[in-house]
Amino acid sequence: MSVRLLGNNLLCLFAVLVFSGSALAGHAWSTYHWARTVTPFQLKVIDSVTDDWQAEFNTALDEWNAAADITLVVDSADDSGRVRKRCNAKNGQMRVCNAAYGFNKWLGLASIYIDNNSHIVKGVAKMNDSYASYWAIEGEKNHVMCQEIGHVLGLGHTSEDGSSQQTCMDYSSDINSQWPNAHDLEELAAIYGHLDSYDSYDTGSTTDSGGCTAPPGKGCNKNGAAEPVPVPMGVLVHRGEHHEIRVAPAKEGGLWIHHIRLVPEAYRD
Repeated sequence: MSVRLLGNNLLCLFAVLVFSGSALAGHAWSTYHWARTVTPFQLKVIDSVTDDWQAEFNTALDEWNAAADITLVVDSADDSGRVRKRCNAKNGQMRVCNAAYGFNKWLGLASIYIDNNSHIVKGVAKMNDSYASYWAIEGEKNHVMCQEIGHVLGLGHTSEDGSSQQTCMDYSSDINSQWPNAHDLEELAAIYGHLDSYDSYDTGSTTDSGGCTAPPGKGCNKNGAAEPVPVPMGVLVHRGEHHEIRVAPAKEGGLWIHHIRLVPEAYRD
């Protein structure tokens, strides 16, 4: 089977999964979750946000840590401009970044790499500083930061029509929609209330080997470490008024899936 045909088959399968709903929870993002064999499960987070996003980042982690069975723990920090621009994913961890990513019509981007068992192996949450006028709206920095982290944990939206459920997983501008609500925490408990003992591994403890066998400049840097591979954005599989979902087959197998929070029309110019 050609790579192109395999990719198309994977995209079709993904579209079926997206629109068929989830047996795990009412607004879970399909069946995606971090595999775990122990409880409670700790997910390491890389802090790649600047000082003007630090309060929102810290509070978002605290709010999501109210969920049972999963704890977000800051493992390392690097907020250099180059690191934030690239916002490279690292196996077994979530990275959270902010940078001026350009006037590309998105405010926030949650990207996850899933293996063939729908387990999240790595993920990133990005906030786009280019739309400064939007971030001046009270509560919206909290709202989007909280939402993108929620996506990387495996949650979808509580609604997509702009109505308020007083949670960061909606698309309203309600000042009370800055943080997860009780229902969000219940959903995470449902997602992570089981152990993946049948797989005998934790995607959250997967590590990058760091080794590289390709020549320098062709996949390896001068120190012999693997160069980050650009993440493909793939094809559009769903578009709503407030968001898009894109998916791409990864070279190493599995899929990259992107949840894109769009900029409201009034703020795009």
